[in-house]
Amino acid sequence: MQGNQAVLDYMNELLAGELAARDQYFIHSRLYSEWGYSKLFERLNHEIEEETQHAEDFIRRILMLGGKPKMTPAALNIGTDVISCLKADLATEYHVRDALKKGIKLCEDAQDYVTRDLMINQLKDTEEDHAHWLEQQLRLIELVGEGNYYQSQM
Repeated sequence: MQGNQAVLDYMNELLAGELAARDQYFIHSRLYSEWGYSKLFERLNHEIEEETQHAEDFIRRILMLGGKPKMTPAALNIGTDVISCLKADLATEYHVRDALKKGIKLCEDAQDYVTRDLMINQLKDTEEDHAHWLEQQLRLIELVGEGNYYQSQM
């Protein structure tokens, strides 16, 4: 089956974002482990698995539509402490969210409803799981203070 070229090109852009998110989470999780924040480490391992699944979904769809997946991740934004890591990851999730919304519109215009539905599912996961959890962590730091938050993550 041959897909719409604009949709295929855009899915490759989204794939680059998912690969970058996965790699960024991977690096941040290892920083958390090194710093002794085992709960943050464990949570980010969960996020790595989900970002990998998102990338796999795009790869499979691109291949099915006759395209060639481009496996080059977008640029990473690596933090230097817990707060900058959380903020960098949240910025990445916001970027992914906005890109998915644009992709959904593109798919609707191209009448590719299967790819649109894939993007809608990923948008739901991005907003309700990834971004929401990161927002919660930053809010907790404000509410309980950095020291208490860090202690709770050990």
